[in-house]
Amino acid sequence: MKKALIPVLAIAAASVAVPAAAQNYDRHDRGDRYEQNRGGWQSISQRKYQLDRRIDVGLRNGSLSRREASRLQVQLNSLIRLERNYMRGGLTRWERNDLDQRYDRLAVQVRMERRDRDNRRY
Repeated sequence: MKKALIPVLAIAAASVAVPAAAQNYDRHDRGDRYEQNRGGWQSISQRKYQLDRRIDVGLRNGSLSRREASRLQVQLNSLIRLERNYMRGGLTRWERNDLDQRYDRLAVQVRMERRDRDNRRY
């Protein structure tokens, strides 16, 4: 019984260790959110979805007025159009950084608008 258990445990340990060893741990390009998702970074599609969801939730729970939500949604849609234009020729490093900064600024705007309490009925 012990002789059969040792190879099974060795195979189980190897099956866990091999995928972990195959991961790319390149630390030189940490700011590249478009191709990697580690350390809390999100892909561009996740960021778009999350911003859209935050705007929708803010509108539904009353932390965003209709005017604020529509303005933020227009900004998000224009950012999506800009991204599509950039992607026609392939994204350069500058374009990726530009999109990252724009998505960051929009995320800050959404956060500020949801917390400014100018539409709450207290």
